Amino acid sequence: MTLRLADIVRLLADKVQAELVGDPQLRIERLSTLEASGPSDLTFLSNPKYISQLAQSAAGCVIVAASARVAAVSRGPCLVVDDPYYCFALVTQLWKRHHAPAPAPAIHPSACIDPQARLAPDVSVGAFVCIAAGAVVEAGACIAAHCVIGANAVIGAGSRLSARVTVADGCRVGARCIIHPGVVIGADGFGFAPHDGQWVKIEQLGAVQIGNDVEIGANTCIDRGALQDTVIEDGVKLDNLVQIAHNVRVGKHSAMAGCAGVAGSATIGAHCTVGGGAIVLGHLRLADGVHVSAASTVTRSLLKPGHYTGLFPIDDNAAWEKNAATLKQLHALRERLKQTEKSLLQLQDSLKEEKP
Repeated sequence: MTLRLADIVRLLADKVQAELVGDPQLRIERLSTLEASGPSDLTFLSNPKYISQLAQSAAGCVIVAASARVAAVSRGPCLVVDDPYYCFALVTQLWKRHHAPAPAPAIHPSACIDPQARLAPDVSVGAFVCIAAGAVVEAGACIAAHCVIGANAVIGAGSRLSARVTVADGCRVGARCIIHPGVVIGADGFGFAPHDGQWVKIEQLGAVQIGNDVEIGANTCIDRGALQDTVIEDGVKLDNLVQIAHNVRVGKHSAMAGCAGVAGSATIGAHCTVGGGAIVLGHLRLADGVHVSAASTVTRSLLKPGHYTGLFPIDDNAAWEKNAATLKQLHALRERLKQTEKSLLQLQDSLKEEKP
């Protein structure tokens, strides 16, 4: 299946105003990178440092910003937009809708659905899905093979659950969410009371509340709250293998990269980012607009927006970089200090000898 450039511009017109330079009838067969594109491919240039690759690109059409318009037009067909990366993201969504449409509404005969569950007429339910009593699956939702939807759980309208997703009892997934394979929502939080040398389980009586337009990567786990709910607000994006512990709250439109972990009762503000492998300790608070570098360990609350980094105690990113640069020179500084101390002692001894 191909799409004409004119069709692409028309289908995106409600979100992106694009100036089309070139043949509107040019048929696009594939989306590709700038360097690997061919004459029937559509690509994009968003970072000005790669503009030198533009002239050599064989792409049928390139999405560019106004600042690169002259260079793009001299090369060939282009779409000129305010934000090329955003535009290309929308094109990928358009492409997937045309080339990999959602499954038609149907319930596989092997699915096990409790009579007390409520499913909208147009949902899609795959093979060996289990849906418990009181569960609700709203309009247009898609539940892939081997998913488990617990008692009284809710799957919002238009949400897509990939294979082997578990949404445990009482948990709620909002509308238009995308949940990738192996995700577990609502397992027990890690709560135990020490007593006489043993660990006594604290029953986790809360649930998980997930907002609208959330995307959760493969094998990520979001634990249910101990007493109150764990909350993931609208627009949050979680990568693969992220761990969200009990009673955590993640604010709107925050994002966490792979293998990040957030310990119990921490609060992450809105529009935050947490890099891959970073850790936020329990009961801490990150203000709106806090950005944590990969592999950092957050050991204290961060109450001001900004970029923070730290393998040793976390600090403002600029200060951390200066300290890290100094740390690399620590051995040389130590040797210079020892030599200075030795010289001072020699000077003191010589001054003593000169006294009458």
